[in-house]
Amino acid sequence: MTRQEKIRKEILKQVVKFHKAEQKQKFVAGKTNVSYAGRIYDEKELVNLVDSSLDFWLTAGRFAKKLEKDLASFLGVKYSLLVNSGSSANLLAISALTSPFLKDKRLKPGDEVITTACGFPTTLNPILQNNLVPVFVDVELGTYNIDPKKIEKAISKKTKAIFIAHTLGNPAQIDRIMGLVKKYKLWFIEDNCDALGSKYKDKYTGTFGHISTCSFYPAHHITMGEGGAVLTNNALLNRIVLSLRDWGRDCWCEPGHDDTCCARFDQKFGDLPHGYDHKYVYSHIGYNLKVTDMQAAIGCAQLKKLKSFIRTRQDNFKYLHENLSEHKKWLLLPEPTKNSKPSWFGFPILVKESAPFKRSDIIGYLEKNKIATRMLFGGNLLRQPAYSDIKCRVVGKLDNTDRVMNDLFWIGVYPGIDKQKIKFIISKFKEFISEF
Repeated sequence: MTRQEKIRKEILKQVVKFHKAEQKQKFVAGKTNVSYAGRIYDEKELVNLVDSSLDFWLTAGRFAKKLEKDLASFLGVKYSLLVNSGSSANLLAISALTSPFLKDKRLKPGDEVITTACGFPTTLNPILQNNLVPVFVDVELGTYNIDPKKIEKAISKKTKAIFIAHTLGNPAQIDRIMGLVKKYKLWFIEDNCDALGSKYKDKYTGTFGHISTCSFYPAHHITMGEGGAVLTNNALLNRIVLSLRDWGRDCWCEPGHDDTCCARFDQKFGDLPHGYDHKYVYSHIGYNLKVTDMQAAIGCAQLKKLKSFIRTRQDNFKYLHENLSEHKKWLLLPEPTKNSKPSWFGFPILVKESAPFKRSDIIGYLEKNKIATRMLFGGNLLRQPAYSDIKCRVVGKLDNTDRVMNDLFWIGVYPGIDKQKIKFIISKFKEFISEF
């Protein structure tokens, strides 16, 4: 062992001691915040982070390569590419389908993509950013996913893709969607950012679509602080995403490596002179959306905990559902999609129209007691100021989407909510509703 290696080993030992010296906050009911989500980590993430920083490689390196491999293995897909956020992952997923490499299958400006207006903007934004036309379909109450019965009515000659998110970790009805995808020869993109670890018919979500995405923002199932991934089983799509992520370059060499193709100075591209350096040939109008190795180092430690995180989320969801069921007269509780086992991101609750109180009343009471609540993201995105003038098509009415916008909120189920906190949450629901 070299002197430098000995010093590194000693530094990492001190990191473990540093973490163990941290004072854990004691929960005080009504005074300590009960968050809807948050980072859960221990000394392993800190050790990896410091270990990576000592390499001073900074850009994607050994930890990124390992995380891409391990994430693909966990989900059971062939390819995984890390990016700097789940939003960037969605942008790359849609942009990849516009690549000239796909020839007559590529998406072109004016082509339609079926989605919902109920959700987070970054599922919709890439459609607009690529000059495609979103076609909006309503959602189901209870699951809050796209209503598969209405999708076929939305398909036109211009429809080329379906892009949906698994809402709050609850899988969409994938069988019915895949039936339409095959029947009409459509692309299917899964926004799996809120559903990492969810299963549909014993298969992980994020493995059904031609491309899928996930996010490693602190609120999600695992975190790198910022970060995401694009996954696929298609070698060509993987190459296209890699190009778009890395400035649009044609070369696929990893950082710090040259001449992977063994023809770096012996190829002809476009109007460039023969033998132009392949590292500086660009086949797409791309971005720089890579991660640092320090982020990936944290992700490697987090991925090892994912299965336990999923179990805790499922246990918390079950406990909340069992104990809030007594309030079903006025609250519509969530239900998992048939044949699914969700890795829940949150616990959505819809205040029924017959209730003697409004959503604002109950969330005001919960927030006053330091219990964090959230809306289902943008509600009906078409009512948001950013989307008031977009080119789109709406099929049928979005009544359920509006119900979600007006009457739904959700609370957390993440692993940072222990039994003491979850019992406090339940007690506050009971306390509030007992007044009516």
